[in-house]
Amino acid sequence: MKEFLLTFLTGFLLTLNAVAQTDSLTFVKTKWEIKKIAKGIQRKHYWFKKNLFNANENINILEINPRKTISFAIGYEKQLLKTVSDFAKETNPIAAINGSFFDVKNGGAVDMIRVNGEVISPNRLDKTGNRDTHQQAAIVFNKGKISIAKWDGTADWENKLTGDIMDSGPLLVYHGAMEKLIEDTTSMVKVRHPRTAVAITRNRVLLITIDGRNENAAGLDMHELGKLLKWLKAVDGINLDGGGSTTLWLSRETPHVVNYPTDNKKWDHEGERKVANVILVK
Repeated sequence: MKEFLLTFLTGFLLTLNAVAQTDSLTFVKTKWEIKKIAKGIQRKHYWFKKNLFNANENINILEINPRKTISFAIGYEKQLLKTVSDFAKETNPIAAINGSFFDVKNGGAVDMIRVNGEVISPNRLDKTGNRDTHQQAAIVFNKGKISIAKWDGTADWENKLTGDIMDSGPLLVYHGAMEKLIEDTTSMVKVRHPRTAVAITRNRVLLITIDGRNENAAGLDMHELGKLLKWLKAVDGINLDGGGSTTLWLSRETPHVVNYPTDNKKWDHEGERKVANVILVK
């Protein structure tokens, strides 16, 4: 019996490893549809048909050369909620993507947003005074540039960061290494959902959307998203709010929303969810 179990376990692990290798090769060798959006910015898109994580996956990547005359900024509302399209119409960016987590009922962010030294919204801690996993990292906007920082465990950590701040998470890749994920009791980590992420490679900034909640696109769980960021050669990579919030807007595309938001439960570009903040590319 022991020999049978050992043989079964060995075979099972070998199968998992083979599947993982197949996924990574499929992703790395993909011939992406590439379209120039502006100087230093291109959109990469591919619709995997049952051949990535054994599922349909529709992925958009906005690849940005930060050395060009491009700047990043936070768009926000203190209490109201607006679609990414509405944020974009008011600020006229090249691109916009949904940001961090927010209060669906009352509006406003639930994670730290700081702009021009003003705390737009503080972190809403849990009942025991602890930070959620999406408050343990931040996207930092400093003089138009963008970086990712990891919480150092202190209560006043954000005060040590220079620039505008959007807390989010979980942090998936940091300094080239995969971060260990905390398995929560919700579906955030283990269940596939639409996802939004930011990754920074050695010479590019990547804004990423993965569609889901549809037979055409399964979405990813958080472990799968982490793998995807590593395959993209991320030095640092972070998860943003996903699910119905996942939206990528481009000024020079028609329609402007290029992914498939899910709030209308249709496979079209019309199902945007109202959000509290966005990342703008100018």
